[in-house]
Amino acid sequence: MQGEVALSEQIFQACKELIDDAKMGCADLVFKEICLEILSKARHVLTENQFNQLIAYTAQRMKEKVSFELQQKLTVHG
Repeated sequence: MQGEVALSEQIFQACKELIDDAKMGCADLVFKEICLEILSKARHVLTENQFNQLIAYTAQRMKEKVSFELQQKLTVHG
């Protein structure tokens, strides 16, 4: 059981890192598609609590992405 928890925690951390990497290197639409793909696969390997944490983390990163792009547009057009 302890080995499963450790593996699950590693997978959870890897999912967060994948989301962070995608945020840094992708356009908004591609970033959202990647997040949906990660979440759909993570659902099968994470605990319910970890999955809910990953959803919250992903939602926050998506808000940051939109906020950053909006700031860029305002700077360019302002």
